[in-house]
Amino acid sequence: MIDRRASAFARLFEAVHEGVYIGTVGPETSTTIAANPHLKLIFGYPSEADEIAVRPFDHDRFVDPQARSALLDRLANDGSVNDYLLRLRRADGNPVWVELTARADLENPEAADGICRIEALVRDVSERKKLDDETRDLYHQLLQAEKMAALGQTISGVAHELNNPLATILSWAERLTQRARLDDHVRTGLETILSESDRAARIVRNLLTFARKRQTTRAMVDVNQVVRETLALRAYEQRVSNVVVLDALAAGLPQVFADGHQIQQVLLNLVINAEQAMLAANGRGTLVVRTWHDATRESVILEINDDGPGIPDEVQPKIFDPFFTTKEVGKGTGLGLTVAYAIVQEHGGAIRLETQPNAGASFYVELPVSGKISAPPLSRLAMAPSADAVAGASILVVEDEAPLAHAVVDALKDAGYLVDHASDGEEALNKVQAQRFDVVICDLKMPRLDGQAFYAALSASVPSLMSRVVFVTGDVAGTDAERFLAESGCRWLGKPFRLADLLRTVRESLA
Repeated sequence: MIDRRASAFARLFEAVHEGVYIGTVGPETSTTIAANPHLKLIFGYPSEADEIAVRPFDHDRFVDPQARSALLDRLANDGSVNDYLLRLRRADGNPVWVELTARADLENPEAADGICRIEALVRDVSERKKLDDETRDLYHQLLQAEKMAALGQTISGVAHELNNPLATILSWAERLTQRARLDDHVRTGLETILSESDRAARIVRNLLTFARKRQTTRAMVDVNQVVRETLALRAYEQRVSNVVVLDALAAGLPQVFADGHQIQQVLLNLVINAEQAMLAANGRGTLVVRTWHDATRESVILEINDDGPGIPDEVQPKIFDPFFTTKEVGKGTGLGLTVAYAIVQEHGGAIRLETQPNAGASFYVELPVSGKISAPPLSRLAMAPSADAVAGASILVVEDEAPLAHAVVDALKDAGYLVDHASDGEEALNKVQAQRFDVVICDLKMPRLDGQAFYAALSASVPSLMSRVVFVTGDVAGTDAERFLAESGCRWLGKPFRLADLLRTVRESLA
C-alpha cells in the first residue's frame, strides 16, 4: 500500500504542470533535494539535467538581489508564502516572472543558521505579467487621453477669449503705425506691440493645436528630408553652442502620410529640448537622430537621443502635461511636448520616452506608414483681389467685442467703404432685411444668434448675400466650426488677423 502511494506521488511529481522544488535556502547558498521536470522547463534547464544542479534560488538567479533577502525574511517570520511574485533568471540569464507558493520547515536543525528547508510550487506567470503591464499602460494612456480631452475643452475656450483682445490690440497698433506723423520712439513702441502680439498669437495657436484635432494639409512625406531640413534650421545654434549632431537615417525609408510642417514642429520641439538639457547640464552635448522602418508595426520610427542628465522618475509622468516645465521662469511655456504629443496622436502615431539618470534621454516618435486620406484641407478661398476698393460699397460688421468692432469699422471707413455695425446675429439679421449690404463680416461665436445661425437665417431672407459673407473666428479647430466653414465655402479669417488681410479679403469678396 505504501509502495503504491509512493509510486503515485512519484508519477504526480513528474507529470504536474507546475514547478515543484524541495530544498534548502539560506543567506549564502541554496541546495536542491528534488526538482521536477516542469521546474527545469521553467528555468531553461535541459530535461536530462541533474536535479541537484537546478538551483533557482541562488543569489545570481534574482534580478533584484534585495528580493532574495525579503523572501528569506518572509519565510523565517511567517513560515510560508502564497502566490509570491518574483523576477528570477533562467539558466540562460533571461528574466522570468514566477509566483511562489512555499512552506518552510523552521524546526529543522539548520534553521538557527537562517537556512530554511522549503517545499515549493513555482508557476511561470511571465505572459500574465506582460498582459497586466500592457493593460496598465493602456489604462494610463486612457487616463492621459481623458485628461487631455478635458483640458482641451477648457484651453480652447480660453484661447478663443484671448484671441479677441489680441485681435483688438493688433488692429489698433496696426492702425496707429499707419499714421504719417510718428516720432521714431513711438513707432518703435508700436512695432514692439505688434511683434509681441504676434508672439502671443503663436502661443495661442499652439494651445489650439493641443486642444483640438485640426484639419491638416497632409501628403506623402519623406521623414528623412524633414529631419535634414529641421537640423539645417538648428545648425548655426548647435555649432556656436558646442552641440555635435550625429544622424543615422535609414536608406530606403518608406514615406508617411503626414503634415510635413507639423512633423517638423514635433522634431524642432524635441531637438530644442534636448539641446537645452545638455547645455544646462554640461555646457555641450551630442545629439543623435535616427530613423528606421519597423516592418512588423508598419511604421517609421524617429529617435532623438541626447547625452544630457536624463529625466527624473518623478517628472516623467508629467512631461506631456500642458504648462509643465522644469525650466526657469521665462525660459519655457511648458507647451512644447504637449503640442508634440497632440500632433503625433492626431497622425495616428505614438511618442514615448526612455531615460536613465545621468545617462541622457531618448524620445521615440512612431508614425504609421499608411494613413487614411483625410478630407480636403480647410483653407481660405484665394481669388485675385481687385486693385482698389469698390467705391461706395456697403459693409456690415457683426462683432460682439466692441473694441475690436470699432477698430475694424474705422479701418474700413478709412479704406473708403460705407460701414455699419451689429453686436450680434439677431441685430445683423434685422439690418440686412432693412437695407442693402455688399459684404457682411461676421464673427462665428456671439450671444443670442451666433454666426452659423445667422448664416442659416440669411439663406431664407437674403440668399444673394450668402456668397459675400466673411467669417472671423478665434478658433477654427473645433470640428463644428471647421465643418461649417468647409460646407459654406465662405471666406474666413482667424483671430487675431491683420487689417491688411481683412481689407484684401473684402476686396476679394467684392471682385
